[in-house]
Amino acid sequence: MADERKVLDDATRTELEAAAFRRLVEHFRQRTDVQNIDVMNLAGFCRNCLAKWYRAAAAERGVELTDGEARETIYGMPYDEWKAKHQR
Repeated sequence: MADERKVLDDATRTELEAAAFRRLVEHFRQRTDVQNIDVMNLAGFCRNCLAKWYRAAAAERGVELTDGEARETIYGMPYDEWKAKHQR
């Protein structure tokens, strides 16, 4: 059977990846009951990993972010506030 996968152009692929990333981040923001350690144990990454990857991607493009700024992008609020509200 022939390979029938669609070949996406780079712009479309980037748009789809960005949309999936935004959906993942929103899912994590909604699921505050799920602790980072739980995600890390099951998936091998957590919200903090996403923040580090986001910061690294920014740096690769010449955009400097602090850890706090990157985490706030992922958590939707300052990290210390999220920990106080949701971390068990």
